[in-house]
Amino acid sequence: MRTIKRFLRCAATAAAAVTVTLAASANAAEAAGDKLVIELKTGKVVVKLRPDLAPKHVERYKALASQGFYDGVKWHRVMEGFMAQTGDPTGTGMGGSKLPDLPAEFTKEPYKRGTLGAARTQNPNTANSQFFICFTDSGCAGLTGQYTVWGQVVEGMDLVDKIKRGAPGSGTVTDPDVMVKVSVQ
Repeated sequence: MRTIKRFLRCAATAAAAVTVTLAASANAAEAAGDKLVIELKTGKVVVKLRPDLAPKHVERYKALASQGFYDGVKWHRVMEGFMAQTGDPTGTGMGGSKLPDLPAEFTKEPYKRGTLGAARTQNPNTANSQFFICFTDSGCAGLTGQYTVWGQVVEGMDLVDKIKRGAPGSGTVTDPDVMVKVSVQ
């Protein structure tokens, strides 16, 4: 009888250990590639990606970052109290990648300080490679449901706050800061 109880206890312990190990492995695999790291001259900004809100946009930004598309790209439009925009390799605000534009993935996720949104033209289905980071909750509140949310700054927002600002009104930046390197982690 003791032998059977001891065997059952050992079997239960082994089953629990296997379950914990499998769960940890699944969580690690799920977490791989869920962050974007934007290296600025002042340090690193870490972005938690939100594929639950915008899977096509997250996949696009990850693919472009993995190809080195964003390395050296300027923050071409930076408006005090509103946002910093980048992602155009021409630095004019008119460029993008050679990939087709993305359909909108609008949600009710509120725009707030540190939210990353997909920049686009007046046509909601024209997001391509450009994106912006909100400086304040109130400055971007009107964008909710109008622009695709695809990430949130989780580290380094103080560095985003230091990005060189543009001219009042237009946000056009003379001698703009750049993203030194962007990678997926």
